[in-house]
Amino acid sequence: MKTKSVISLSTGLEDAEKVTVALLVAVGSAESERHTLIFLTKEAVRLVVGDVARGTACRGCPPLEDLRVRYAAAGGRFLVCPICFDAKHLDKADLVSNAELGGTVPMWEWIGDEPANTFSY
Repeated sequence: MKTKSVISLSTGLEDAEKVTVALLVAVGSAESERHTLIFLTKEAVRLVVGDVARGTACRGCPPLEDLRVRYAAAGGRFLVCPICFDAKHLDKADLVSNAELGGTVPMWEWIGDEPANTFSY
């Protein structure tokens, strides 16, 4: 069994290049058939609300929406900090299909007792 991957992202579109890097790491993990979870906090929670994650961070960078589609197609999941989400008065009904609200306890439950690769952006 391949090692799980958890990517923690706290940055939103205010730093689209950092978001791009985090999504590239997550897509690479998920497309390598690893169970992959992105834990979103702070401004990053907006990235899984409707079609907010749009645009291209830099010349030669893939569009954010393409990365999000690839991530979903490879089975990648988003876990969204409910405290951060609620603080921004966002609507749970607007979450993309591979995202759910959950904090640190569900994240640790998802990891379990298995080793996990971790990345933080």
